[in-house]
Amino acid sequence: MIFVIAFWQNVWHYGENSYYFWGIFSMTLNQLRYFCVASRCHSITKAAQELYVTQPTISSAIRELEIEFGISLFYRKGNRLVLTEEGAALYEKATRIIQYCDELKAEYASVNREKSPLRIGIPPMLSTVFFPELSDAFLEKCPQIPIMLEEYGSVRACELVQNDTLDFALVNMEWYNIDKLNRAVLTEDQVMFCVTCDHPLAGHSRITVKELAKEPLIFFNADSVVNELLKTRFEAEKYIPHVVMQSSQIYTTLQFVKKNHVGCFLYSSMVNKFDGIIGIPMDPPIKIAIGIVWKKGKYISNDMQKFLNFTVKYYRERLNDNF
Repeated sequence: MIFVIAFWQNVWHYGENSYYFWGIFSMTLNQLRYFCVASRCHSITKAAQELYVTQPTISSAIRELEIEFGISLFYRKGNRLVLTEEGAALYEKATRIIQYCDELKAEYASVNREKSPLRIGIPPMLSTVFFPELSDAFLEKCPQIPIMLEEYGSVRACELVQNDTLDFALVNMEWYNIDKLNRAVLTEDQVMFCVTCDHPLAGHSRITVKELAKEPLIFFNADSVVNELLKTRFEAEKYIPHVVMQSSQIYTTLQFVKKNHVGCFLYSSMVNKFDGIIGIPMDPPIKIAIGIVWKKGKYISNDMQKFLNFTVKYYRERLNDNF
């Protein structure tokens, strides 16, 4: 959201005539939010952690406000940020602006009988294991916030976040362009070669690309990050994978694996979800990070902030429970 703030100043009086000039400042609501959180935390690092953005994002927002208003907002006292006199005045006004905007959004949201759902993209593999429990837990805590799940591979999901088609995406964060998005890591995993118990390779404790070079394999569709990671591994060792099928459907893939003695690739956390399937780690391992991404510079609504906070906390607690 962009604010245009107009001010006037009396510069000359003559009799009953007054002459004024108007100045125009424009700023984003996010810049004000970042400034207020940094003010409250007395730290850019802590503000970035609380808002799930990078430290340069906070620094840039503060710098742009200082340039626009021609004032200095902070000075340093040891490791703490301290508001200047001008900064304290802006903080007071910015807090009121943010509160007013939140109240305005809440007022008009209550007028509409139907709230627009949060649009969340998720790859097929993550939708099978990661999302159902998360979405159930979130809807139990926040039943007033509808969510809409749209299934895409990580590459496509990230692109749709960038063009505002999606609000968030849960993705494999090994995508080469991930730095273009705001992101928070949720958990870590690794890619497993998956076969039936009676497959010739089922007894292996680890599997190499060389051993897979002539094996019939199922890959996911082209917008899968796992595909890119596997192709890169095969190419690095000068092999071409023998792909007999590409699919975006987990259960279709697994039925094909069970009936045709072919192999596919899943995350290690998925393997025990499916009967009759075993997972063999790659050698060397293909490790991944799974996280949530959202567009840089996008206005974060209250509903989006609640979902983001809930998701990060949910996976941190889940990760701690596993140790």
